[in-house]
Amino acid sequence: MLAGFNLLLWGTHLTDDLMPKCQAVRDAGYDGVEIPIFEGSAPDYRAIGQRLSDMGLRRTAVAVVQSETANPISDQADHREAGIDFLKWMVDCAAEAGVETLCGPFFQPLAVFSGTGATRAEWDRLVTAHKAIADHAAGTGVALAVEPLNRFECYALNTLDQSARLVEQVGAEHYGCLFDTFHANIEERDVGAAIRAAGPAINHVHVSENDRGAPGAGHVNFAEAFAALKSTGYDGWLVVEAFGHALPDLAAATRVWRPLFKDEQDVLSGGIRTIRDGWAAA
Repeated sequence: MLAGFNLLLWGTHLTDDLMPKCQAVRDAGYDGVEIPIFEGSAPDYRAIGQRLSDMGLRRTAVAVVQSETANPISDQADHREAGIDFLKWMVDCAAEAGVETLCGPFFQPLAVFSGTGATRAEWDRLVTAHKAIADHAAGTGVALAVEPLNRFECYALNTLDQSARLVEQVGAEHYGCLFDTFHANIEERDVGAAIRAAGPAINHVHVSENDRGAPGAGHVNFAEAFAALKSTGYDGWLVVEAFGHALPDLAAATRVWRPLFKDEQDVLSGGIRTIRDGWAAA
């Protein structure tokens, strides 16, 4: 098992001023960081990857679909094509950074709704788009982990069952789905059973509290989740994902309207303790 920390707590692009935060993550005992891939170019990420390697930090990454005009499940062909091009760009950036797993809800723009669940046509377009990026990622060393989100953030993919079905239909060895304790706390009636049913389709995990604050400070049953993951043979990344309200745009996007923790050290220490102690006890 590897412990990681998602840098979206501090920003949407890793710049020089965030490097001390990365060092704090390393000092807290994490194996790596999860870098956002929201902007920039491949050479930017090559330099970022080298700096993190110099710190002894391994990398995962997170990306999202940012625009309706680059939506891989759109009913407009030019938007779908732009969406697939965007997905290929994020894979290229991840590869340059030495990322091991690229995760996220890279299937539709966030907070855009149709008034219903995904149609059969949208589902088919999703499978087609993700087969294309899985093919693009082949041989790069980057695994893909599509992330189902709760129904208040998206409509196309909400549960582990849906995600495991998508993984099966994409049918690529390096393509899987992400299990996130926050989203599962909303969408899954039995978290342990959902994990066991998805089984080897899960190739990445987000450790996130029910209010997005410090892991271990809320009511998410991490013991249940870790035990179920271990029963499937999972032994990969467990990445802390928490959000603050220091950055107005990011706070608005993640719906953080109040302080969720005393300070950042609470999140760092609470996260690594939840992961290390919880995994050992499971």
